[in-house]
Amino acid sequence: MACTLETLVFENTYVTLPEDYYCRVSPTPLRGARLVAFNAAAGDLLDLDPSEAERPDFVSYFNGEKQLPRAEPIATLYAGHQFGVYVPQLGDGRALLLGEVRNARGEKWDVQLKGSGRTPYSRMGDGRAVLRSTIREYLCSEAMHGLGVPTTRALCVIGSDEPVYRETIERGALLVRLAPTHVRFGSFEVFFYRRRPADVERLASYVIGQHFTDLQALDRDAQLAAFLQEVTARTARLVAQWQALGFAHGVLNTDNMSILGLTLDYGPFGFLDDYDPQFICNHSDVTGRYAFDQQPGIALWNLRCLAQTFAPLLPRERLMAVLETFRELFFDEYERLMFAKLGLAHPAAEDTELLADWLELLARNRADYTIAFRRLSETVPEAPEHPANARLQDAFVDRDAVAAWLARYGARLAKDGLPTAERQARMRQVNPKYILRNYLAQVAIERAQDGDFTEIERLLAVLRRPYDEQPEWARYAEPPPAWGKRLEVSCSS
Repeated sequence: MACTLETLVFENTYVTLPEDYYCRVSPTPLRGARLVAFNAAAGDLLDLDPSEAERPDFVSYFNGEKQLPRAEPIATLYAGHQFGVYVPQLGDGRALLLGEVRNARGEKWDVQLKGSGRTPYSRMGDGRAVLRSTIREYLCSEAMHGLGVPTTRALCVIGSDEPVYRETIERGALLVRLAPTHVRFGSFEVFFYRRRPADVERLASYVIGQHFTDLQALDRDAQLAAFLQEVTARTARLVAQWQALGFAHGVLNTDNMSILGLTLDYGPFGFLDDYDPQFICNHSDVTGRYAFDQQPGIALWNLRCLAQTFAPLLPRERLMAVLETFRELFFDEYERLMFAKLGLAHPAAEDTELLADWLELLARNRADYTIAFRRLSETVPEAPEHPANARLQDAFVDRDAVAAWLARYGARLAKDGLPTAERQARMRQVNPKYILRNYLAQVAIERAQDGDFTEIERLLAVLRRPYDEQPEWARYAEPPPAWGKRLEVSCSS
């Protein structure tokens, strides 16, 4: 049964933890708040009737002018390593957790406000988000969901007339974000560095009780080790998906790493346009710490930081044994995904060379990553003169090198014996036609800043079905214009 705002079934299990794990804070309303975008698909996760977004007081409830019944707003405490440097206290400096809503399917979803004003963890910040970054997260979290990547979800964007000072004066905005939990690696680090191992264990028990209930039957040491193993496996699979899709997160600090292996905290992210393994999407990342090809290593580094928090609770050998599983877990999943993108029905060890040579071709020719893979899905290598093969070659400068690789590829496909049409259909299911390119987001942002929100809705509709042809929206699959390449995005939001 669909819920109204007043009948959402809120609870907040996080407040059962000790009081210094969080602070109770009320949101500070934005001035001149108005609804910019509402995502009915995310609303369905809460069993929320989509017509609720049409109510005059919908914005008032999430803007903090009115309180949702049974919601208990809190800002949670955490710390984290930012660009490799430990920061002793971070916390929700501009976010508030209203509580968890349980839907009719028994699922629980955190409802969090991002940009809702200052909290005790804001440090020198104003507690606000800006329309630019809020629209980017709204679009990208839903785009990632459409691609099949674990992620937070976005319920709505609320804009305002309130000025917010960043590099320039921008307009304040608020994102209503959903996730099974917002607990992150840094939630554990803060208690480890404060020499409170009992609180590390208490937080682990809480997360296990909420999200890993099958581990509760194990004894204490086995339970903690299995928990860390599950987080390691989820993180490895997540980053493998990022690498296969050409997604760069941009700010893989430990406080931006979800304990459930979700893509969390979209800041200066970017999908690859021209294939460049060393792509840096965050212009604040002057050393390239979070470059695209560094993400797997950084994920492991962050997992080591998490494992360290369990050092007072488990033997070092046991922790190291868990961490040592990451590389195999990551590479197994990455190869599985990449071989599927190549349409190989029965991958073999020698296929790693075929894949490596394909990626080398992409890098040397600065070919568009998404377009090249999608066009590869349409090729007919056994018929060298087929127009689809020529169309793929058009994406490269060195057409002869592509033709030579296609000949090897065709010989390899022949060993699988998969009918061409079936192979092409399989490849289209894993090689998206549509991704959220930075220039597409920028167009939507600029129009929204002028009061036109229709491009947000149009783009979101396309990104919900990234693997479908959608010929009526083919322009969204074109290479970026010259101005749209290498757009610089910073941490400032």
